[in-house]
Amino acid sequence: MSLKAQSKTLRILQEQTFARVGGDKTIHVDVRVIAATNKELEAEIEKGTFRDDLYYRLNVIPIRVPPLRERVEDIPELLDEFIKETSLKANLELKEISGNALKILKKYHWPGNVRELKNLVERLVIMTPEKVIHATDIPPPFNQESVSKDFESILVGDSYKEAKNRFEKAFIEKKLREFNGNISQTAETIGVERSNLHKKIKAYGLEDFRS
Repeated sequence: MSLKAQSKTLRILQEQTFARVGGDKTIHVDVRVIAATNKELEAEIEKGTFRDDLYYRLNVIPIRVPPLRERVEDIPELLDEFIKETSLKANLELKEISGNALKILKKYHWPGNVRELKNLVERLVIMTPEKVIHATDIPPPFNQESVSKDFESILVGDSYKEAKNRFEKAFIEKKLREFNGNISQTAETIGVERSNLHKKIKAYGLEDFRS
């Protein structure tokens, strides 16, 4: 069973004798088994994707590790550690996180938990030219304030056509960034013909985002 860094449960078992799962021969051992998963094992058992006899062997001392969104007080300490680690690895000057940037990171829901935070820190440390990482350096979707301001700018205008064009331009630009300028992937994802996407890119002046 694979170990997951971001886990919902941690199960510990210590025995000196046990029978192999599915077998009838007793094997004498002296071990401690630590197993972690991000799955709801009870639900997996019902679906038939996890063996119930193995579950009952492992489920001796269950420990739930809460997701990052439920322990935002840990974020400052994690940031310090990840910044030091990334700076040392990339041979860069040690950076700092501003107070406003920290507030924004605490508001994010972190579906990818600690791994998602670590990846963002690596990006910020490498891509931010200044010593201090400010709120404006944090990109969407982590920076919800930035998303709100971008959306408000789309709504500027007196006509429906202007608002529609602004939205379409922002949407295409976002998707091009997401797929590193790959026209084929972008066209397939948003459901338009490749030739039509080329026309819109030219019309909106987005040629620089193409790979």
